[in-house]
Amino acid sequence: MRALERAGATAVEVRTPEDLAGVDALVVPGGESTTVIRLLTRFGLIEPIRRRVREGMPFWGTCMGMIVAARDVAEMDQPTLGLLDVTVRRNAFGRQVESAEVPLTIPALGAEPFPAVFIRAPWIERTGTDVQTLAEHGGHGVMVRQRNVLGTSFHPELTGDGRVHGYFLQMIEEAA
Repeated sequence: MRALERAGATAVEVRTPEDLAGVDALVVPGGESTTVIRLLTRFGLIEPIRRRVREGMPFWGTCMGMIVAARDVAEMDQPTLGLLDVTVRRNAFGRQVESAEVPLTIPALGAEPFPAVFIRAPWIERTGTDVQTLAEHGGHGVMVRQRNVLGTSFHPELTGDGRVHGYFLQMIEEAA
């Protein structure tokens, strides 16, 4: 939330369908995907999120949030929101001890490499035809966009670089 606020947004927590109705966009950050799907189910947020995204609300999933947004999780029967036509592989870059900051080329953000922080990060194994790959690392997609849905394997909020947050705020402006 602090990273979004530094980029110029007003950020609020969304825990109920009523909270969701009051926002212009939704970010689902890192965490544990099966737990988050259970909580979204328990609090009645799955269908309201799907409906709002279908209606054009911008959505950004970072790391676990991208797993939650994906259509499929490789080699797992894991429920997802199915918002992003990709297949992701959980923990694809390794365990916690293999976490790393990598200078990542993201042409949509300019020429300067982005300091991408990968922590037990997923990668993208398959993209649908209308999914745009914005960045790759190790031969796999790590930042994608499909219309109003953004997915990042890495954690932009853990850096002092606000360009990915700024990119998402531009998506919100486009949707307005």
